[in-house]
Amino acid sequence: MEQLPQCETLILEKHGPALMVTINRPEVRNAMSLQMVAELSTLFNEVEHDDSIRAVVIRGAGGHFCAGGDIKDMAGARGQQAGEGRDDPFYKLNRAFGQMIQQVNESAKVVIAITEGAVMGGGFGLACVSDVAIAGPTAKFGMPETSLGVIPAQIAPFVVERIGLTQARRLALLGLRIDAAEACALGIVHQVAGSEEQLNDMLNQALERVRLCAPNATAETKALLHRVGHEPMAGLLDDAAEKFAAAIRGAEGTEGTMAFMQKREPKWAGSES
Repeated sequence: MEQLPQCETLILEKHGPALMVTINRPEVRNAMSLQMVAELSTLFNEVEHDDSIRAVVIRGAGGHFCAGGDIKDMAGARGQQAGEGRDDPFYKLNRAFGQMIQQVNESAKVVIAITEGAVMGGGFGLACVSDVAIAGPTAKFGMPETSLGVIPAQIAPFVVERIGLTQARRLALLGLRIDAAEACALGIVHQVAGSEEQLNDMLNQALERVRLCAPNATAETKALLHRVGHEPMAGLLDDAAEKFAAAIRGAEGTEGTMAFMQKREPKWAGSES
């Protein structure tokens, strides 16, 4: 990505192979507007074709990750002429968000979520499609939709994939809000930091691991993980064996083996990556 795209709701900074994405609507606790959804979708589309970016780090400005959907957009949709089915403005608003979440979920890059403050609704869904999620001490997670008379339509499937049906039922049907420790116990996040300093240390450790792992092998592994449970195991393992053979004979497999034998870092770990 020679030039970072211009965004109104996001702050973008490139640090080596990592793209730092800060959701920047602190006046509404980083609530997710249609514009933010569009900008995130465009960004992930561009990142997908950029070999210089291997990790995308998402966090929020002003002490909050994302407080869910934007009420102004909801009001705007309500003010539009009602259509039927997929012509309904609310359908289009909700589905656009779901498409973006699916895009983040299936990205070939390593997606890291740094969660602080409000991690609600759409923000909760975004955390649930990250590959690595780290929570700060102030983080509060929840699916409050049912308490507002609506449903977590686009995030519920990803929450089930993240923590299983049993726990997703409890969170969604009771509209619960939980703290970082419980979110970690459930598997929503992987680590909980006790301070801002520790949060940044955990992020740096994760990015260090990304640096040491081969980018194509990482992307292939992520794609393989997403296929589990969606197709017959024997066929999946047959295809995985073919991909393994191609990987070990390929440039990364050859370089990784040589680096191990020569007790050095592989080339992809260099600062030029």
